[in-house]
Amino acid sequence: MSQTFIRLVVFDWAGTTIDHGCFAPVQPFVEALDAAGIEITIAEAREPMGLAKRDHLCAILAQPRIAAKWRELHRRDVVEADIDMLYNEQFIPRQLQCVRDCCELVPGLLECVEQLRAKGIKIATSTGYFAEAAKIAFDLAAQRGYRPDFNNCPGDVRAGRPAPWMVFRSMEALNVYPPKAVVKVGDTVPDIEEGLNAGAWTVGVTHTSSDVGLTAAELATLSADEQNRRVHAARDKLLAAGAHWVIDSVADLPRLLPAIEERIAVH
Repeated sequence: MSQTFIRLVVFDWAGTTIDHGCFAPVQPFVEALDAAGIEITIAEAREPMGLAKRDHLCAILAQPRIAAKWRELHRRDVVEADIDMLYNEQFIPRQLQCVRDCCELVPGLLECVEQLRAKGIKIATSTGYFAEAAKIAFDLAAQRGYRPDFNNCPGDVRAGRPAPWMVFRSMEALNVYPPKAVVKVGDTVPDIEEGLNAGAWTVGVTHTSSDVGLTAAELATLSADEQNRRVHAARDKLLAAGAHWVIDSVADLPRLLPAIEERIAVH
């Protein structure tokens, strides 16, 4: 076994290790708001991606156009009871079905995990999914061969992203420290913020991400110019959030290890 300075990688789920393009978290928000009489776009639904799902809903409702539409329709601002109703009665049932429908592993994930484990690196995950949805993802991914050493979700800790608690919980559970021995990998700004707030190294992914928002087949049909435009926009967003590195997908992570190791060695 080849030893490394890196001892733990914490992966995100949708848009990073499963669900190429990150679709499962999107449609439930669109449909939940539609049930309340408010039409939102896919782009508006994706904007807060990476947050815990109730926080994500709150962020959508706080967007100026949507907040104004709510006031126009209801003659008042959104209140907690509205959020509870939308989240519990409209969003959750739709989310549970969408997770079941969108749980294919991204290409190269299993090979990536195999190479990391060959170096003695442990695998953990964090997510924006609530516990019931997360368990569906965990179980379906396990059936497909992806079995992290530790999983947790926002309900397991004090707060979800951008707070660092899911990363810290993973470190505690797997007995890994200090934070510079940890790499956080994800496709959204809250993923990067989560890793930075934990003091870990951060790696963003683009091709599979919510910001690119396409299946592998859809991405392949685009012209080279359009592919580059979408991917570069996602890359720039992740770098602006403070990502230490940005790669196309988790399949590229093993090739990045030497650069991470070199940087760790000088810190």
